[in-house]
Amino acid sequence: MPEIAAFKQAIQEADWTKEKHVPIIECPDEVTKDEFFDVTVTLGRAIAHPNTTEHHIRWMDLYYQGQDEKFIFQIARFEFCAHGESVAGPNEGPAHTHHEGCTKMKASKSGTLFALAYCNIHGLWEGAKDIKVV
Repeated sequence: MPEIAAFKQAIQEADWTKEKHVPIIECPDEVTKDEFFDVTVTLGRAIAHPNTTEHHIRWMDLYYQGQDEKFIFQIARFEFCAHGESVAGPNEGPAHTHHEGCTKMKASKSGTLFALAYCNIHGLWEGAKDIKVV
């Protein structure tokens, strides 16, 4: 059985201002307990990520882990399915999706939001943001 540590090592981290693959989580730093708030996950803000048939972001997941909680909870999954594919050839298609997802969530305690993004060439990337619940 493969070791879980190998999977953890496959998840890459970096500063999103210097690396185009790192998911960026946008939401308030402080939220009101049990009230919905907006969360946007995107990437490539500082350095644009390509969105071509050959090189694109396939999906992003958003997770939440409450402070002092053992388990992590999946909040949302965003899938991006159109990257210019066409019977006429790569990048000749009429539709492209943009790697950005928006949702609403609420939390009953402070914790951390985590986002994973999957690039079809460069693998898994992680971003995180702490939120304070008041």
